[in-house]
Amino acid sequence: MRKALIGLAAAGLMTSVTLTACDGGSGDGDTSGSNDTFSSTASSSGEGRNGVGVVMPDTQSSTRWSKDDPTYLKAAFKRANVPVEIQNAQGDAEQFKGIAKAMLDSGVKVLIIANLDSGSGKWVIDLARSRKVPVIDYDRLTLNGGADFYVSFDNELVGRKQAEGLIKCLDAKNLPAKPAPVIAELNGSPTDNNATLFKAGYDSVLQPKFDSGAYTKGPDQFVPAWDNKEGAKIFTQMLQQWPNIAGVLSANDGLGAAAISVMKTAKPPLNGKVPVTGQDATVEGLQNILAGDQCMTVFKNTKTEADAAADLAIQLVKGQKQTAQMGKVKDPESGAYIPSLLLPPISVTADNIYKDVVATGAVKAADICTDKFLALCKDHKLAQ
Repeated sequence: MRKALIGLAAAGLMTSVTLTACDGGSGDGDTSGSNDTFSSTASSSGEGRNGVGVVMPDTQSSTRWSKDDPTYLKAAFKRANVPVEIQNAQGDAEQFKGIAKAMLDSGVKVLIIANLDSGSGKWVIDLARSRKVPVIDYDRLTLNGGADFYVSFDNELVGRKQAEGLIKCLDAKNLPAKPAPVIAELNGSPTDNNATLFKAGYDSVLQPKFDSGAYTKGPDQFVPAWDNKEGAKIFTQMLQQWPNIAGVLSANDGLGAAAISVMKTAKPPLNGKVPVTGQDATVEGLQNILAGDQCMTVFKNTKTEADAAADLAIQLVKGQKQTAQMGKVKDPESGAYIPSLLLPPISVTADNIYKDVVATGAVKAADICTDKFLALCKDHKLAQ
């Protein structure tokens, strides 16, 4: 893994980026008082003692947090014979803090966190710093947090790929130029800096289209906590106010599925007629693409991200000198530069599901190709 991480650097995947933010994420959560006196019902199994503690954020924003990341991280640490404990905060910021404190109390040497919001994330980082335990921000940067390292994907590029995919799908429909087709934006959580970065990326592509009159900017709203049910409610209101929506820039597959579910109940049904984007290349998202209900998704190889974070944590646990040439990301709130590794995302349509997703082992063809989708899988050579 060490060679793999150095190889990524040599391939130019470690980049220096300045992040932007428009939400007040760092103000969330209670950061006052002594972190050591904080009490919680959370506990630690002690499995990460003298090794690594990992705190995942929730199970509702994406299936990755309960399935993919824990699986890949456990495997990486097992290969290196490094103890690890992984817990999920289930969307509760106080539980997130409590789990992290319990792990630190148990004697972990390194902490990996995918924060729920920057307030509780900073609280955890401050506590870890007081214990001289390094923290790796995983996938999501903790604004004003001062983590020791940050491992993620190029999130603005994710957004640009989403917008480029949506425009390509809309152009393929040869819609009338007048009135200009309406594009709605269903953004992620306002407390997740990644959602801000995704939006900055897709807006950089869409805004010139709006300015030129090629497309019309429609409703644009963030979805609290990436909640898919709330996303469906928000999109229902969008569709009521803008019944002529022609395309939906949805920040991930879950929110994309929420929009699709609403369009299926419209009269007449709009699914398959209105292109929808996504992200994460989930089984549901890939099935929606095969069905023609979703235009595209963005694949972020979670195994690559997990392996890179695990390799870094293993070196820290073993006291090895960091030899990889990491880039730096500027925290837009503190102005500090965080040693960072940003990995490249991949655009996915029906044409490259097998080559770029299934062939990597990230998703099994059998999971996609259930009875309802078997014929479509055969058409796209995912099943025999």
